[in-house]
Amino acid sequence: MNFHTGIKLCSGRFLDLSGPALVMAVINCNDDSFYPASRSKADEAAEKALAAQACGAAIIDFGGESSRPGSSYIDAGEELRRVIPAIEMFRKKSNLPISVDTRKAVVAAAALDAGADIVNDISALGDDPQMAGLCARRGAAVVLVHMKGTPAGMRDTPVYSDVTAEVRDFLAEAADRAVRAGIDRNRIIIDPGFGFNKNTADNLVLLARLAEIRLTGYPLLAGLSRKTFIGEITGRPIQNRLAGTMAANAAAIWAGADIIRLHDVQEGVDLARTLYEIKKKEKFGT
Repeated sequence: MNFHTGIKLCSGRFLDLSGPALVMAVINCNDDSFYPASRSKADEAAEKALAAQACGAAIIDFGGESSRPGSSYIDAGEELRRVIPAIEMFRKKSNLPISVDTRKAVVAAAALDAGADIVNDISALGDDPQMAGLCARRGAAVVLVHMKGTPAGMRDTPVYSDVTAEVRDFLAEAADRAVRAGIDRNRIIIDPGFGFNKNTADNLVLLARLAEIRLTGYPLLAGLSRKTFIGEITGRPIQNRLAGTMAANAAAIWAGADIIRLHDVQEGVDLARTLYEIKKKEKFGT
């Protein structure tokens, strides 16, 4: 059962968190994301988003810049060319909430103009000094992600003395900064950043203690889809990590994740609905 009632969106709508965990569908508008099957151009990306909606996705997350290990910033103009047409095409056909995965305020602004509702920033609004103010002015919901370092240096994993405490404290401070910048508390989502400069042991500890992150009081998003640590556990390549992904997401939902970010939408929706029904029996009995 979910703790939070929902998230206010700039469109005036409300993202309801009172039922099963919501699925955020990953739509990569690029040619270099770590999972090749997820890569697409604008028209194809919009069609993939519509297919994800048909499978039960509650949010579509469009991203033009890869954050895979070793990746680096792309030019803002290139990111705009990749992601904005896809958002515009999808918005013409759907009213489903849209998230834009970007670290750049200029891209976020254009995405909001095109119909996006949420800014998903892996730097927790830290890379671009204009981002927090933009989101506050526009009333955008935000996803604040924990990432120690940058994607370019992701293979040089930092050492944590207590990864859960560090992630929890970072996200609590990032949320406080967002509130001070004028972003409504009811528009903030936190993401512990699985796989972002964390090794397999770090990710497993974080997943096992995820309930501690949730105690910050903000809705929790878990992005576990086909991550490297799942491959290290199972010995499977990216294309064969569906079962491991579902196991990790089941653990996240059981610990209280409100949103799961996935490439495999139908499987994620089925997982969330099934766990929700089990949880109801746990709480209410018969």
